[in-house]
Amino acid sequence: MEKKWCVYILRCLDGTYYTGVSNDVDKRMKAHMDGKGSKYVCSRGFGELLGVKECEDKIEAFREEWRIKQLPRQEKLGAF
Repeated sequence: MEKKWCVYILRCLDGTYYTGVSNDVDKRMKAHMDGKGSKYVCSRGFGELLGVKECEDKIEAFREEWRIKQLPRQEKLGAF
């Protein structure tokens, strides 16, 4: 069975948010925790996963990621 594409948001240890896309969120979170997920999270430290939103396909997931990244910080969590 093919895994669903998702957009997720996590909080880094410095309090900033990171929004990303994955079709295996558990594997991606492990990579972030191990400091191998992204340069941004690696440099700031993984805090906690705040939300996951399933999408119909990869294209929709990347569009949703872009949309969320354009939001002001206080509105990002409301997108989930």
